[in-house]
Amino acid sequence: MASCCCPDILAWIQNLPPHDEWRTTAMSICICSPNSNNHPSLNLSVTKNPSLSFSIVADFHLPISLWTSKSFKSRSKSSRLLDEETVSRLLSNIIEDVLGYGSNKNNSWLRIPRIDPLANFKDIFSLSFHTLTFLILIYEAPADLRSICLTNVKNQLALSQSREASKLLMRILGSNLEEQWMKSVNLAITNWIVELQATGQTLKTPSPLFSYAISTVGLWKVQVYCPVIAMDIDNPSSSSPDERLMFSLNYHQLEGVIQFNYRVVVRERWVEVMVNIDNIRCDIGRLVSEALMTERGVGASEKHFPSRISLQLTPSLQTNLLSVSVGKSSENPTREIGMEKAIEAGFDAPNSYLSLKVSAGETMTMSLKPWKFEQSVYGYAANLNWFLHDSVDGREVVSSKPSKISLIQPKSWFKDRYSSAYRPFTRQGGVVFAGDEYGESVCWKVDKSALGKTMEWEVKGWIGLTYWPNKHRTFYNETRRLEFRDVLSLTLG
Repeated sequence: MASCCCPDILAWIQNLPPHDEWRTTAMSICICSPNSNNHPSLNLSVTKNPSLSFSIVADFHLPISLWTSKSFKSRSKSSRLLDEETVSRLLSNIIEDVLGYGSNKNNSWLRIPRIDPLANFKDIFSLSFHTLTFLILIYEAPADLRSICLTNVKNQLALSQSREASKLLMRILGSNLEEQWMKSVNLAITNWIVELQATGQTLKTPSPLFSYAISTVGLWKVQVYCPVIAMDIDNPSSSSPDERLMFSLNYHQLEGVIQFNYRVVVRERWVEVMVNIDNIRCDIGRLVSEALMTERGVGASEKHFPSRISLQLTPSLQTNLLSVSVGKSSENPTREIGMEKAIEAGFDAPNSYLSLKVSAGETMTMSLKPWKFEQSVYGYAANLNWFLHDSVDGREVVSSKPSKISLIQPKSWFKDRYSSAYRPFTRQGGVVFAGDEYGESVCWKVDKSALGKTMEWEVKGWIGLTYWPNKHRTFYNETRRLEFRDVLSLTLG
């Protein structure tokens, strides 16, 4: 075990003394300190030679540098070694190196915005530094130091303060860099879990590993990321996957976006809160390059697909609520049934019996949308559910198993599922639900005494991902589940 050595890194950097007060060419602070003297500590060091650079160092008898920053100029005539602009450039350096651990090298045109010192600068700096340390421990650190310090750093990243800082950082970076950031982090987590599984160990991760909610005027948004390997298995297969298939399945991440539009309408006797579905998007993105997917796996097209999305919106304080109303669910599939009957009669030779043949057949056709949307109410909670159905027998995919015959049948609906004209997904394998196609509004009526108050809604979600073989020949299939929870708010009036 490592001791909880979690110093205020930013304060240490900002309070570094000027050059003329240094007794040596380097100064350091402990990041992670093991309880045993037999293991090295993990330190952050700053060195002048002649410019300044920072390093994360494994403090063996002969120290090993695991990461080194760019070089920075120091202030010559000041009580502090670094000014605000230099500290801001150091933060940009840290963010850039976190993004560099991802597999996507084609976003060089994206610029990292400068983050000026602000009220939450300390939390953003701490989050970024701990994220970089986390990646360095997974990829660069010796095994004994990695096993000691990883849990501590992971726990730091799971703190509510870090989660709040991540919301601020993601909004500053923008959506494209946010996705690249999460791919860097989730690729490292996937590698860590794969390494632990190889030795029979397990890693309990929070579910999801990262999510955040935004409440602004007229809009609610929830963003969710989670590596597929960290999701719980709900419906395991009786057969085992081969090693190459497992690689393809593991090295993907779930990316979910939930957006609602809301309106507050003041009526004569009550206030209406109307929430409409704007966009529900769910994608399964690969964490490594297509070339590596082909080399070590069975290609990028062997991956999970969304099979269920469920959301529950619940007002946290229900004292002033009067009622809740939901829209209709999507219609049941229509069926057309027809009967075909034929009678054949004939006589054989005089000594034979009368031969009479009767045949009857029934044919049935079904018109079925692949996704069915349902709305329901539980108390004052509104439940919104999207279920994917098997286009052949109409069963819910998330709770069923394909037959072995369908698994080897090349014309099964889930074969070549990303290129078929009748596919229930986008070409990339995700789904997009818009309010004009799936789902109408949910309306809460609130007593007028609540005017001017801020109300909170809890959003709970469940996303099911299913794997049935696409092009690869296998009997393996499974369903994984992710749960998440966030809080949204609005002001009545």
